Amino acid sequence: MLEKILSSCKLSSVSKIIEHAPIQFNRRLLYTTPVHYKKQAGRYRVTHRGDFPLTYEMANPPHQIAHRKSWNSWNTSNIVGGVRPAETAVEDVFIRKFMSGTWHNLFVSEIIIKRQYNIIRIAGIIQRTVNPRKLYFLIGYTEELLSFWLQCPIKLELQTVAERKDVIYKYI
Repeated sequence: MLEKILSSCKLSSVSKIIEHAPIQFNRRLLYTTPVHYKKQAGRYRVTHRGDFPLTYEMANPPHQIAHRKSWNSWNTSNIVGGVRPAETAVEDVFIRKFMSGTWHNLFVSEIIIKRQYNIIRIAGIIQRTVNPRKLYFLIGYTEELLSFWLQCPIKLELQTVAERKDVIYKYI
C-alpha cells in the first residue's frame, strides 16, 4: 500500500510522507534537534527586583565546589573500598532532618556534617533569637539523642549571629 502512495506522489511530497511515516521506516530513533547544555541545577534565578538574598554557599555555583566552597558532608565512605556508603548517606539525611526540626528556623546556613574516625561533628550558623539557657539545653539534647541513636559521639560546633541578614552575601 505504501508503494502505491509513493509511486503516485511527487518527489518533494515523498520526503514529507517519510517524515510522518509510522514504524516501517527506521527514522524513529534518530533525533536531529540540537543538544542544549543547559546547566540549571544548583543555580538560583535572578529576580526582577533583585531582592532574593543568597549566602556565600548559595552564591557559588556547583562547579565551584572544592575551589571557592566546600562539601556539606565530609566523610571517606565514598572512596574506593570505603565501608558503609549507603548507611552514611542515610545517616546524614537523618541528621539534617533532625537538626532542622529540633532547631526550627534557627539555622541561617547549611548544616555541615564532618565525620572523623567515629566522631561526628555537626557545624552551622544559628540566630541568637533564643535565650542561652534554651540554647544550651538544645545542644545537650541534640548531642545526647544523636549519640544514642547513631552509637557514636556527636559534637555540635555552632556559631551565632544576631540577625539572618548578617550572613547574606549578595542579592539577586
